[in-house]
Amino acid sequence: MDDSKQFLAECEANISLQGKDAQLQATSIDWLETSGKYKYSYNFQWMGRPIIQLPQDILMMQELIWEIKPDLIIETGVARGGSLVFYASMLELIGERGCVIGIDIDIREHNRREIEKHPMFKNIHLIEGSSISNEVLSQVNDYIKLNNCKKILVALDSNHTHSHVLEELRFYSPFVKKDSYIVVFDTVIEDVQLDFPDRPWGKGNNPKTAVWEFLKENDRFEIDERIDAKLLISVAPSGYLRCKRG
Repeated sequence: MDDSKQFLAECEANISLQGKDAQLQATSIDWLETSGKYKYSYNFQWMGRPIIQLPQDILMMQELIWEIKPDLIIETGVARGGSLVFYASMLELIGERGCVIGIDIDIREHNRREIEKHPMFKNIHLIEGSSISNEVLSQVNDYIKLNNCKKILVALDSNHTHSHVLEELRFYSPFVKKDSYIVVFDTVIEDVQLDFPDRPWGKGNNPKTAVWEFLKENDRFEIDERIDAKLLISVAPSGYLRCKRG
């Protein structure tokens, strides 16, 4: 076995072992709960825009983009635009003809202004409206047809209630084909002992419960448990959904 293959084999063995380490899993949840009190994920930027993600998930998305080489990434939930800029920059780096669609029910004017003046905006298309409205879905469909998009990666990070995320999964899963992914962020809400007093979601009503229900009705997707074992610290445990076929 050559050196590169041996290195990858060792990595895979370590990922498998750490994924089975119950104490390490519990420590990871403890860390997420403690850091969550300080909004840890809010403290990072990508190319000057707040990205509001954990570094581990940012790196994992980079790996998926490199592997899939999508010609379109759809993100629901724009916030301050850092994720859009990140996805657009990755498409630029890998040299693919690609674009990012960012969907949000309320793209605030100051955020829109900063996103539109960013160098990566050339690879970004903004749609304002509910991600589960027929009007928005029609706009996404039109864009896909007009640009002949074939390989599509979806990231869901808007309203985190069970009903909303489940509808998003139903709306956007048909765009995702074999070996690409839907990534459902903030599934960790189900796992951590944190309160969300000003939000309509919480334990029993969140993206992870939506994932569980979605997988009962759609057998094209499966949870990529290897990614969970690899990351350990993530806002999206059980949220990396790989398309198995079609």
